[in-house]
Amino acid sequence: MPSTLPDGDPVPADGALPGSALEGLGARPFAFYVHVPFCVTRCGYCDFNTYTATELGPGASRDSYADTAIAEVRMARKVLGDADLPVQTVFVGGGTPTLLAPDDLGRVLAAIDAEFGLAPGAEVTTEANPESVDEAYVAKLREVGFTRVSYGMQSAREHVLAVLERTHTPGRVPQVVEWTRKAGFEHVNLDLIYGTPGETDDDWRASLEAALACEPDHVSAYALIVEEGTRLAAQVRRGELAAPDDDAMADRYLIADELLSAHGLRWYEISNWASSPEAACRHNLLYWTGADWWGVGPGAHSHVGGTRWWNVKHPAAYAARLAEGTTPAYAREVLDAGDRRIERIMLELRLADGCPADLLDDAAVRRAIAAGLIDPAAYERSRAVLTRRGRLLADAVTRDLT
Repeated sequence: MPSTLPDGDPVPADGALPGSALEGLGARPFAFYVHVPFCVTRCGYCDFNTYTATELGPGASRDSYADTAIAEVRMARKVLGDADLPVQTVFVGGGTPTLLAPDDLGRVLAAIDAEFGLAPGAEVTTEANPESVDEAYVAKLREVGFTRVSYGMQSAREHVLAVLERTHTPGRVPQVVEWTRKAGFEHVNLDLIYGTPGETDDDWRASLEAALACEPDHVSAYALIVEEGTRLAAQVRRGELAAPDDDAMADRYLIADELLSAHGLRWYEISNWASSPEAACRHNLLYWTGADWWGVGPGAHSHVGGTRWWNVKHPAAYAARLAEGTTPAYAREVLDAGDRRIERIMLELRLADGCPADLLDDAAVRRAIAAGLIDPAAYERSRAVLTRRGRLLADAVTRDLT
């Protein structure tokens, strides 16, 4: 089941933000994340805030969801006032966003444009499962304004997909990518997962090669995390499946970096590779570089000017609050200068550009350089950049540097 929400400070009923959050509003890039919390089935490894038809209960539905999301977009405009906030990126995630009709996704996008305005050349992404779209659907997505699609491929091996409880067949991915290119999309991402119980190095190589054969301009590769409360965690606890092995995970990451780099995709964030700077996911780069964004949908998180908040989780509770004209926010926190510094280091250090060296203690960086974790040449340019070995140990390196 989905994980629980963190506690925080109460949020005013009208969603009003503290004055500190509104200072400099418009000077920072601004984006929207739209969460679509519906899935046909729940994958065994997933703890995202998603609901199948049997889990949804009364008070919320796919058919009414676009209107509910639009109500939050309009509330966002009221909360943020008259500030000029052209939207640089929109990312629709889930769940399975493409369970909604493309016209519904288009209406949400149109509402964002009407209330805030999409910046010229805005990046507009939706996630999709390969089995959730057909040729007509992706053509309509392009027609209503989407510029990028991210497909959950995960693996090209049937036995790996079975452990993950993914329902598409390996051959489905090349077909949907072909349709997506035919529809006029320049930017296509394929999401992969490594470290699934039963996966071998050869399986992982085969998945990478199958992904590359589709000629995406972006690949994301994530280590499998066994989240408490999921069916996968229960299977591991009972000994039915082996827990992911840290050494095997490191080997798989190196295999990914070598193969993707050899095919012209360069890492720009620890888990992401792109064929060019233009192919990098601009939305995620805004997250990693401290931009402002409004998260629409149940369980969605937002950040504006150092204030972060998160919405109630269940779609019915979310819809009820908006129907009453009340903010769907569950709680919030205001980050102080120390928190923001640590968060900036944690996020920017994941990037190929690294973070400014003056944020860090010089002695700590020197120790990391001596251990082969930080690039000495980049440090001479006043940047702290992880080496490939440093990327394998990124969390530990970050803890040491902060």
